[in-house]
Amino acid sequence: MDMRLRMETPPQVPAGRSSKGTAGLIFALIIVLVAAVMSSAARWFIAISIPIGLIAALVLRLWNKYRPVKPEDVDKRPLKLD
Repeated sequence: MDMRLRMETPPQVPAGRSSKGTAGLIFALIIVLVAAVMSSAARWFIAISIPIGLIAALVLRLWNKYRPVKPEDVDKRPLKLD
C-alpha cells in the first residue's frame, strides 16, 4: 500500500468578501456594542470615541482626495538598508 502524502491544490476562493466572514463580523460587532452599552463607563467612551473617529476618518479622506501622494514623494527605501 502506498503511504505517500498526496499534495492537492486547495479549492480556489473567489475574489471578494465571503458572506460567512461578513456575517461573522457583523455579529461580533453587535455583541461588542451590546456588552459595551451595558457598562456605563464604556457607554460614555463609545459615545465620545466613535464621533471623533468618524471625524478623523473624514478629514483624512478629504486630505488624501485633494492632496494625493505623488510617486516622487514616496521614499522607496525608508530604512536606507543596503
